[in-house]
Amino acid sequence: MDALALVEDEVRELIRRKGLDPLRQGSEVRTLVEAAVNDYGERSLVGAVPPLAHAGDAMQHVYDAVAGFGALQPFLDDPDIEEIWLNAPDEVFVARNGESELTPLAFTQQQVRDLVERMLKSSGRRLDLSSPFVDAALPDGSRLHVVIPDITARHWAVNIRKFTARASRLEHLVELGSLTPQAARFLGAAVSSGLNILVSGATQAGKTTLLNCLAAGIGSRERVVTVEEIFELKLPLRDVVGLQCRQPNLEGVGEIPLRRLVKEALRMRPERLIVGEVREAESLDMLIALNSGLPGMASVHANSAHDAVVKICTLPLLAGENISAAFVVPTVAACIDLVVHCVRLPNGKRRVGQILSLGRRVENGVIESGMAFDTVDGRLTPSASAMPSPEKFAAAGYSVAALMAES
Repeated sequence: MDALALVEDEVRELIRRKGLDPLRQGSEVRTLVEAAVNDYGERSLVGAVPPLAHAGDAMQHVYDAVAGFGALQPFLDDPDIEEIWLNAPDEVFVARNGESELTPLAFTQQQVRDLVERMLKSSGRRLDLSSPFVDAALPDGSRLHVVIPDITARHWAVNIRKFTARASRLEHLVELGSLTPQAARFLGAAVSSGLNILVSGATQAGKTTLLNCLAAGIGSRERVVTVEEIFELKLPLRDVVGLQCRQPNLEGVGEIPLRRLVKEALRMRPERLIVGEVREAESLDMLIALNSGLPGMASVHANSAHDAVVKICTLPLLAGENISAAFVVPTVAACIDLVVHCVRLPNGKRRVGQILSLGRRVENGVIESGMAFDTVDGRLTPSASAMPSPEKFAAAGYSVAALMAES
């Protein structure tokens, strides 16, 4: 056994004796690791144990092994890495600044299982033959998704989407070049005016980040309730409560789906409702809530702003045969004000590409809409073809014409 493995075993035994929780008591564990490495170094000087190559590196390695996620921890700590995935124990990829790369890292099958088990420990979620998929949040907010055989052909497939929040306000998106100053002012006014906003985009287009930035503009006296499949939103607000779904237990009971959470949220005196992502029938309950006068926001996977409108008109039909397009389409027209579409460029950078304004009229099953902002020559530019929700802006003291005026 090499020197690092010896120190790691000693530290694990000390943690067990002291009854420490490495995931929750990181500072105590770090102190213990430092003491153990220093003690080991002194013993190595007299030849009692093999020497360590470098004490500082050894401390970090041992700490990552016992309190972090082992060899993956440096990737989790690297701010330039957005996602980590394993196709096989010896196929570990990362996405760095939008570009994927194969790392030299290699695990054994058992190491992958042990790593996933440690990641799931704090989430209370399980993974087994009866539940071969799992979604969970890591302590730092990263999102874990795992699939096991026989759903996969041979190996455990692991994805970790890091919560790399480089922006928490619309102003930060302007600084990053993801949004123009004029569009940021317009969206900020839209949030203050209580417009209902749907954020759309493909996977990894920046929907959650934009939703966070939009929600940061909600008034400090407003009560916000968020509902998500797993916790991802990080809202810098004074009065906010977050709800997340729950998987069924081993007996197959106890599941709490997103649709139930939307209904429960309405009993919690919300002044804003935020649904992290609508995928299925919960979209119906969200639309009914928004149509009752409760302002809100949500995100949806779509390839364009217009596609997002089609999708939000289609998803509620999954709620049952008694729900028809004749009911859903006018409801969408009545309650959704804006669709903000995010795009991911070939170089990995993210932008707001479109802001679509929905009207209240429906003709032949199609909602009247107009592009408030569109990308022209690579820049998000206001359009004269749409004047979104002027009455809501005016009630909050804004002139939508001034906000839309060419700068």
